[in-house]
Amino acid sequence: MAVPGIVAHLDLDAFYAAVEELENPELRTQPLVVGGDPRGRGVVATANYVARRFGIHSAMSCAEALRRCPQAVFVRPRHALYREYSRNVWETVRGIVPTLEQTGADEGYLDVGEVAGDFLAARVIAEAVQTAVRAGTSLTCSLGVAPCKVVAKVASDARKPAGLVVVPPGREALFLAPLAVRRLPGVGPKAEQRLHAGGVETIGALAALGDDELKRVLPGSVGAMLRDRARGIDPRGLDLEVERISISVENTFERDISDRERLHDELRGMAEEVAAALQRRGQVARTVTTKLRYADLSIRSRSTSLESGIDEAATIGDLGCRLLDRGLRDRPGALRLVGVGVSGLADFRQLALDTS
Repeated sequence: MAVPGIVAHLDLDAFYAAVEELENPELRTQPLVVGGDPRGRGVVATANYVARRFGIHSAMSCAEALRRCPQAVFVRPRHALYREYSRNVWETVRGIVPTLEQTGADEGYLDVGEVAGDFLAARVIAEAVQTAVRAGTSLTCSLGVAPCKVVAKVASDARKPAGLVVVPPGREALFLAPLAVRRLPGVGPKAEQRLHAGGVETIGALAALGDDELKRVLPGSVGAMLRDRARGIDPRGLDLEVERISISVENTFERDISDRERLHDELRGMAEEVAAALQRRGQVARTVTTKLRYADLSIRSRSTSLESGIDEAATIGDLGCRLLDRGLRDRPGALRLVGVGVSGLADFRQLALDTS
């Protein structure tokens, strides 16, 4: 783990929709929804900014999106295509900021402190990243630059699309204070409901809670962690994964999801990323694990192990979906996050020698 003094959060703008617009420029002026069948149980994965003017957002049912905007164009997600664009983006970013933690196909944290001595220089680096990503891939991205992860992530969402917000040291709490408490990473629907019931509407109000008030509104270690974050305190460093013993991808949703078809689509897309990482490393895996985080922030995981190693996206996706279904049978409920990972890694060439 490396703790940077200056960290940036990079978020590609409406990533899936932006890729579809690049592949078909006629879609740029139309309300575009990437997701499932609007006449079935499909769910919106993302929508372009034209569609968002109609109130369409991710995790909304596609049927509702169609009701709000009958002229919307619906396309099914193409995860292999998005993965290729994502790979090009992160290769471009590494050319400017070599050390980063990629947390998804479309977002990640950059150790800007490695290449910039102060926050003025960090702004220049962040602008260079935006320029390079646009020049290399024709995609736009938003960045937040701050002394810690949580503030950088909130800042990256403040001026989308193609925004850049820099929060220098000492200004973290002031920047966060007026924002709705739901904007703070880690505050899900249940926590938001409890905070609102306690009269806490903004991040600043959460930061100002005393110990007794906090225990009453949000008891336990989660409450203390969220109050620290509301004050701009976040000791987490970048996870550089220098020597991986596992590979995993996960996604936190803007809104909790209970639709099984959407969850399966998300898992299969992540499985493609995991398989691509295995293949780049020349490795196979014997264990597949699915991670489920519920609305109350509790986490469950389910795993299965195989006799022989695998590196195929379809197999990882199939197993991941079965494990998801098993987890939801054991404990039904809407999910805040899902992830899929593999472990028991072995070098493919060495494995072939061992079994020959």
